[in-house]
Amino acid sequence: MPENDEIVEAVEAAEITSIVEIDADDIVEAVEALDIDTDADDSLDEPAEPTITFGDLGLPDGVVRKLAQNGVTTPFPIQAATIPDALAGKDILGRGRTGSGKTLSFGLPLLAGLAGGHTDKKKPRGIILTPTRELAMQVADALQPYGDVLGLKMKVVCGGTSMGNQIYALERGVDVLVATPGRLRDIINRGACSLEAVKIAVLDEADQMADLGFLPEVTELLDQIPGGGQRMLFSATMENEIGTLVKRYLTDPVTHEVDSAQGNVTTMTHHVLVVKPKDKAPVTAAIAARKGRTIIFVRTQLGADRIAEQLRDAGVKADALHGGMTQGARTRTLADFKDGYVNALVATDVAARGIHVDGIDLVLNVDPAGDHKDYLHRSGRTARAGRSGVVVSLALPHQRRQIFRLMEDAGVDASRHIVGGAGAFDPEVAEITGARSLTEVQADSANNSAKQAEREVVDLTKQLERLQRRAVELREEADRLVARAARERGEDPEAAVAEVTEAAEAEVAAAAVEAERAARAEEQRREERPARDERGNYERRDRGGFNRDDRGDRGGFRGGDRGGDRGGFRRDNDRPSGGFRRDERPSGGFNRDDRGGRSFERFPS
Repeated sequence: MPENDEIVEAVEAAEITSIVEIDADDIVEAVEALDIDTDADDSLDEPAEPTITFGDLGLPDGVVRKLAQNGVTTPFPIQAATIPDALAGKDILGRGRTGSGKTLSFGLPLLAGLAGGHTDKKKPRGIILTPTRELAMQVADALQPYGDVLGLKMKVVCGGTSMGNQIYALERGVDVLVATPGRLRDIINRGACSLEAVKIAVLDEADQMADLGFLPEVTELLDQIPGGGQRMLFSATMENEIGTLVKRYLTDPVTHEVDSAQGNVTTMTHHVLVVKPKDKAPVTAAIAARKGRTIIFVRTQLGADRIAEQLRDAGVKADALHGGMTQGARTRTLADFKDGYVNALVATDVAARGIHVDGIDLVLNVDPAGDHKDYLHRSGRTARAGRSGVVVSLALPHQRRQIFRLMEDAGVDASRHIVGGAGAFDPEVAEITGARSLTEVQADSANNSAKQAEREVVDLTKQLERLQRRAVELREEADRLVARAARERGEDPEAAVAEVTEAAEAEVAAAAVEAERAARAEEQRREERPARDERGNYERRDRGGFNRDDRGDRGGFRGGDRGGDRGGFRRDNDRPSGGFRRDERPSGGFNRDDRGGRSFERFPS
């Protein structure tokens, strides 16, 4: 810092003769000439806010180290607010939108609170209730590494998976149970589990359980947990039913609210594309063909399967996810989506219930959500953990009012775009969503296939070279052994080798001729295949069937061949054996000559 004398000298150098005549600009120039860092002084007056780490929240050292190994060092706001109170054993009421980091908020304190204790068979000490199978598996996957650090056993209990394995695990002892209400109730009714030893109970996504009709089962389970333990309830919204749960089961809860459920996230943008019915499918395909992960929401299971198949036919790597699939198929589909083998996931609202996949930057609502809560759950698949995301809803002209009313109820501000005559390739649609033309997608697919074929050619060439070298080595070894055998028999070694070589060359030549004949036959079959028309359908050709000239008037066989104008059998003795002649039918039949009016008289028996 310069001294006051230096400032005075600088002012004098500016030829300032009177303090009254000092101009502010001159003083600023004089101060700048002395390189006075005024910003540094301001920074000293306003110290930076210290960054909170997981170690500061009171978690065990092993858990903190494992978090650091996984690249998680700075807690999210709801984690920083919730974990200290949860570690203190207080009941927690957490409210926050999906994707705000609630799993670690309740999971880490639960694991830390149960560390070092003893668990009896069939009596877990911690329980986490979730509305869906996928969310239960996701919670278990997120917490399992930290449970392993603390020596705690975890088990997922949900439908669609083997109940026998779940019962076996409970009989061996499980510290923390992550369960859906229905399957847990079934296992308890079988006598394979008891909740009498539960010390910490967590209810995750309580509002979704209410929407799915699980609250009666939830209250039945919570009634079996002894009082005095810790309860944590997390929900995106606080409806009347959720308020009833809070009053009934939580004691003086500490409330933490981060990222309100209205979805007003600065990193998420909402758009409504008004499309004509004929443009809806092409727009969907163009948006699904974008680069990156995309979730496409529809209302029905059949719609999910149909759209996924249409996208695959168009060259988009897409798959369907809905409740009609087996749990194994749902798990494989999600794994393919997470690993990048599938770019577009066409799902019903089952996928909006707590599914977390990193890197989803666009959500496309092909069918409108049922209500504003479903819309928020769908939107929550993107813009997670502070990342940016886009939510696009397709609206037919008659759906505009419904969708904008839904947006208003959800508390989001969506921009409206009318897709004009350009359809799927509207520049505005491409700018918002990154949509690509299907021709470009097919070109990429063909390019990738060509690259794969080129790699296979290189691999096959290398393999051919290795086999050729191996063949030369084996031929030399065979010649050496043939010559040796000829010498042992007292014959000419060179003649014996020449004879064997000539026979081998003849076999190779015969094999080459056979391969060439097979190639020609295959080429001829390809040439004989029917050509495709402009729509891609095969042209009809004569397949050597029956000639219409040999048929009767009704398209059947000619009467001379089968005996009648209608193509029936001849009414003579040449009919197949086993039939009855009209004059030889058994007793009790009808006599055509004796019928009267519309009735028939039976022969007397």
